[in-house]
Amino acid sequence: MAQMYRILGKRGRITIPYEIRQRVGFSQNDVLSFTESPDGRTVLVKREKLCDDNCKPERAQQRKEETDSVTLFDFLNSLSDEQQCAALYHLSAKWSAQKGGSHAGA
Repeated sequence: MAQMYRILGKRGRITIPYEIRQRVGFSQNDVLSFTESPDGRTVLVKREKLCDDNCKPERAQQRKEETDSVTLFDFLNSLSDEQQCAALYHLSAKWSAQKGGSHAGA
């Protein structure tokens, strides 16, 4: 595996190289967590799974048949605090990216 370098931008942004994203399976809108090593020189980046098998289409259909409806509030309450935080971060990033787009009432 070849070593790759990227420059950290002035806003703290960096692009994960395409080859690495492909190899590890990162894709657009994935929620990533960052963990600092004890020595403070290394950061572990990990894709987080925000939902279990209930998110798969076949399971979602079965679940829909089992319940009349699930509100967003109920869904969010079913998540752990860490998952709720990751979901909020994901939505904030998504909404921020859409800012300037066509938002009704925004």
